[in-house]
Amino acid sequence: MRQPVVVVGSGIAGLIAALELSRGYAVTLVTKARLADSNTRWAQGGIAAVMFEDDSVEEHIADTLRAGAGLCQRGPVEILCAEGPERIRDLIRLGVAFDQQQGVLARGLEAAHSHARVLHAGGDATGLSIELALVEAVRAAKVRVLEHTFACDLVLRDGRVTGLDVLLPQGARERLLADAVVLASGGAGELYRHTTNPAVATGDGVAMALRAGAQLADVEFYQFHPTALASESMPRVLPGNFLISEAVRGDGAVLLDAQGRRFMQSLHADAELAPRDVVARGIAMQMAAQNGQPVLLDATKLGAEFLRERFPTIDKACRDRGLDWATQPVPVTPAAHYWMGGVRTDVWGRTSLPGLFAVGEVACTGVHGANRLASNSLLESLVFAWRCAQLLLDEGVGAGAWPEAAAEARTLEQEVARTAAMVDRGRLQRLMWSAAGIERLGEKLAGAAAQLAAWRGATSAESADVRALETANLLELARVIVAAALARKESRGAHFREDYPETQPALAHSLVVQQRVAVPC
Repeated sequence: MRQPVVVVGSGIAGLIAALELSRGYAVTLVTKARLADSNTRWAQGGIAAVMFEDDSVEEHIADTLRAGAGLCQRGPVEILCAEGPERIRDLIRLGVAFDQQQGVLARGLEAAHSHARVLHAGGDATGLSIELALVEAVRAAKVRVLEHTFACDLVLRDGRVTGLDVLLPQGARERLLADAVVLASGGAGELYRHTTNPAVATGDGVAMALRAGAQLADVEFYQFHPTALASESMPRVLPGNFLISEAVRGDGAVLLDAQGRRFMQSLHADAELAPRDVVARGIAMQMAAQNGQPVLLDATKLGAEFLRERFPTIDKACRDRGLDWATQPVPVTPAAHYWMGGVRTDVWGRTSLPGLFAVGEVACTGVHGANRLASNSLLESLVFAWRCAQLLLDEGVGAGAWPEAAAEARTLEQEVARTAAMVDRGRLQRLMWSAAGIERLGEKLAGAAAQLAAWRGATSAESADVRALETANLLELARVIVAAALARKESRGAHFREDYPETQPALAHSLVVQQRVAVPC
């Protein structure tokens, strides 16, 4: 009889892990929405990999390290860039039809890349193309899929993860016993008032791991995408703020202030193609200078035909909102996009808890450092989900031991206070946007910490309301993000402190967060 393994999440990382593990294990994949609903499907720009002779792995490594602002771990970065090309070929074998130009793979340029190396599919529907191909492969494999099933908490026995407690669609609870649990449940964009993430991105996997006593790392580093469409008429089936891919700027679009003047040229030599944290802060500063009005993205010189063919999803989204981006600039604003931090892992997906693995955005491999290089996220999910599955296939569920924490890492202990005031998600999102958003200040962070301590969230023992449980998870994650942001008294990558605007060499290391007492489900 094959040993049971549970995978949580159905984005690229979860689907790859489940698909590979099904070759040797009895795999159950748990997803709280439909199988095809994940952050992956909204990824527009593409996936970065060295697939061309005029590029090199060494240059991809250098670009990734440079974007990470001194906090990337070189070993994982080397693995990402060296193994990426073969994993891309895996996707092609699985049926992902990357766009081609004159019989060869088409490629785009994005910010902070020294070469055009970003592959895309369906123009700006790369994530959707990958998601659908992998969903079809998983459906055809021997994988038990539990849709509309909410993962509540990890099951612990003698310090080892031995399963997962879930809420089934009708509200009944079930305990899934497993020899290993692989978290692939994505990020937590719903922490913020403005986000490019879909509503399912509530950080459930990271919160479960935190409650179980697993180590988290780099949680203070949240990347804000510079250009989300500034429209309040967005259907909620789409991400809260519709993303306008960085590839649009890579193809020549520029940013304008309210008077129609370019402003990024005075802030960075690479102007609109500066690292994302630089562009996001530049836009935020400009918006503040014009009383909160959005800035404008001008893609008109690219032409209607090019925009329609290269970016069909964005083109339709603009037109659906009465915006003709081929003839007039469109309003954009920064929005929470990608969490560099997460459950701390090694390069095989192992966490600090035996029996628990983490891959994709839920994990912190050390690849992204303080600021993710554009289009490295899908690649990280692909590479490290594959490696995690291979480790379990080759060595079994007891594979290896967690490497000891680096000597320079600092551990923050976070206690959870339970009080009478129930958290409201809208208030939480506004607080996080104001205090722990693009620009941060110690005084505001301290005030946010006090407010977060005065709220409590529901537990799965007292509620079967999925939204309430998601909001409770967001509250726990907000607390650790604010605590880490207070502790990092410098500005680095996506973390900018107005009261500590300089980067401090002594802080060129990860902060490790671990909850003192695990809270049972």
